[in-house]
Amino acid sequence: MDKAPQSITQWADKSGTFNRLPSQFRNSISKQPGAEFPPEKGQYHLYVSYACPWAHRTLIVRKLKGLEDIIPYTSVHWEMLEKGWRFATADEKLPGENVTPDPLHQGVTHLRDIYFKINPDYKGRFTVPTLYDVKQGKIVSNESSEIIRMFYTEFDDILPQKYKEVDLFPSNLRQEIEGVNEWTYNDINNGVYKTGFAQTQEAYETALPPLFAALDRTEAHLAQHANPYYFGSHLTEADVRLYTTIIRFDPVYVQHFKCNVRDIRSGYPALHNWLRHLYWDHPDAFGEGTTQFEHIKRHYTRSHGQINPARITPVGPVPDILPKDEEVPAVAAALRSTNQ
Repeated sequence: MDKAPQSITQWADKSGTFNRLPSQFRNSISKQPGAEFPPEKGQYHLYVSYACPWAHRTLIVRKLKGLEDIIPYTSVHWEMLEKGWRFATADEKLPGENVTPDPLHQGVTHLRDIYFKINPDYKGRFTVPTLYDVKQGKIVSNESSEIIRMFYTEFDDILPQKYKEVDLFPSNLRQEIEGVNEWTYNDINNGVYKTGFAQTQEAYETALPPLFAALDRTEAHLAQHANPYYFGSHLTEADVRLYTTIIRFDPVYVQHFKCNVRDIRSGYPALHNWLRHLYWDHPDAFGEGTTQFEHIKRHYTRSHGQINPARITPVGPVPDILPKDEEVPAVAAALRSTNQ
């Protein structure tokens, strides 16, 4: 087909500045009577990529809210070339659960094929996450920020009590969370892409300072308030949305997206401790249950030909994430000096 949207390179404007296009499907699952998309077990299928930070949000919330038996998922292969995300073939063995051919549509090789089945004239982006209604053959949403909020409450009536009580968007913190979301998205979540996909030196050097100013701001907040989460003792949406960028920062964004003013493990101690707490103390939701470094590193380095034409994946950093009781040598030496 020749209906694929313009490439990442073409998403930059004449000044070389990266511009993210909006998601096209913005429907909602709702428990209101008569809703087009009711919250029923087995009605929906979630398409994700372990490489993608936006899709990663939905995998984390799906775990935290206990939706595993209600919403199954499939992860695409980490490779995203001219036809977009492709499904793994039956003979490919990749790390992570459910990295398989599409279980719902026989013969489909790429995520975009599902979009074209729904609308042969579709001209938008073929993105993950994609929340698909199996019964109706429709895409509900491909906007991660809205999918995770559907997961927060809309299935509560069919969940065990302990998962109903998981509240990632508590009413007493909503105003603060929304405020944090705005600048974290603009300057960190999307900020790494503004630097990485910049097509001129000027665009790159314009995008870089806001990213590190926002990381400095986050570091200052966490140094004062993380106990152990972004807003103290309560795990919230703010943790989920920040985590999926920070876990990728040292493995790929530092080198591949040229975000190399500082890394997390040696330049941001409070962020580093916050990150490791989530990864190691919540292994199912934040750790190996949803974070797959092979997918992350190979996707970025082998799918973005305009950045890395030779498709060489750097070995480091080693390890991808440090244990909670270990620091890089320079930080360890500084801590010993401070404690003497």
